[in-house]
Amino acid sequence: MELDRTDYKILHYLQNSGRISNSDLADAVGLSPSPCLRRVKALENAGILKQYVALVDAKAVGLPISIIVNVSLHSQERGSLMEFETKVAEYEEVLECYLMTGNFDYTLRVVAPDLDSYHRFLAEKLTRIKGVANIQSSFTLKQVVYRTELPLSGIMRN
Repeated sequence: MELDRTDYKILHYLQNSGRISNSDLADAVGLSPSPCLRRVKALENAGILKQYVALVDAKAVGLPISIIVNVSLHSQERGSLMEFETKVAEYEEVLECYLMTGNFDYTLRVVAPDLDSYHRFLAEKLTRIKGVANIQSSFTLKQVVYRTELPLSGIMRN
C-alpha cells in the first residue's frame, strides 16, 4: 500500500490518540467521515495499523524496575536463535527483545516489581534457556525519553 500525505496525517493522529472518534479524526485530516473510515480500515487491513493499546504507567502499577539485558548465546546457528526467541517470547517480564549486531546476540527490556523478582526471573527463566552463554544486566535510573509515535513528519516531506 502506498501512503499519501492524508494517510500519514491519519497515522499521526491515531498514534497520539487511539481513541479519537472517526468524526474528529476526519475533521483533523480534512476528510468527511466515510472516506476517513475507509482509509483507516485500509491501513488496518494492510497491517500498517497493527493494534490499538492503552499505555500504562509501569511504576503506578507496581513495576518500577526497568532493566536492559544483553544476552550472548553459545551458538548463533538458526536453531539456537529460534529456540531462544521462542522461549523468551513466553516471559511476560520481557517487553521487548531485539536480535543485535555487536558484542551481544540479543538485547531485552525487562520490567520487575523489585530486585528479588528480577533475580528469580534470571535464575528460574533466562539462565535456564538452552544455549545462553552470558547475561549482562543494566538497571535504568531514569527514563529520559519514551515515545510511541513514529517520526512520520520527515517522511511526509519527502
